[in-house]
Amino acid sequence: MPLHLLSGLRKAAALVLALLAVGFALWPSRPPAAAVVAAHDLAPGVVLTSADLRLAPLAERPSGVAESVDAVVGQALTGAARAGEPITDVRLTSADPDATSVAVRLADAGVAELLRPGGRVDVVGADAEVLAEGATVLAVREVKPDRLVVLGLSRKNATRVAAVSLERPLAVTLR
Repeated sequence: MPLHLLSGLRKAAALVLALLAVGFALWPSRPPAAAVVAAHDLAPGVVLTSADLRLAPLAERPSGVAESVDAVVGQALTGAARAGEPITDVRLTSADPDATSVAVRLADAGVAELLRPGGRVDVVGADAEVLAEGATVLAVREVKPDRLVVLGLSRKNATRVAAVSLERPLAVTLR
């Protein structure tokens, strides 16, 4: 093959490769998928409205993240959420108009270190009396000299737990 034809093929190949490189560089990348995030800081137990939520693009979406604001509105948060934080299925519970929260001190403050928002516990009083079953842990706060645990319960159970906790610390069993 003559030298000038070989040189022409190299130039053509270089031009094709350069055009491909420019094409790939300018090719629109797939935009990140939208996910539901908190529009502002939210307290535990709040029943979510559309004003509390917004869609935001997330390059890396956590598992179970909500994709539609409508799918989340009307549900309650099991724990606090910061503005911009993705709202996932494990952070949601059904909103119950009979539900309320109660703060208790535990007989063994070390148990509070095992609790996380969204967890479930049974509340136990003296003589192994179960005061409430399936309470949702809403928050765990350090209040010197021990920790305060905020639990989501029915109003009836919350009143009972609050009354007993005035007399003595309580215990919880983890579910």
